[in-house]
Amino acid sequence: MGEYRAYVIGADGHIQLRVDLVVPDEATARKSAKQLVNGHAVELWAGATKIERFEPEQFSRASGNQQT
Repeated sequence: MGEYRAYVIGADGHIQLRVDLVVPDEATARKSAKQLVNGHAVELWAGATKIERFEPEQFSRASGNQQT
């Protein structure tokens, strides 16, 4: 089992929430962290090593979501 931490990052760039993950492997940690993305970025860490930052999807009017 591996121990990881996922940090939800607020709009101000500061940590809003820390989630401790105890999972079998890094792939599972990545999947779990990505599921935490809900309008805010999430960073996944293993100890002092940053593994990945997951960004929220941005909805753009140019992508066809514009109402007429």
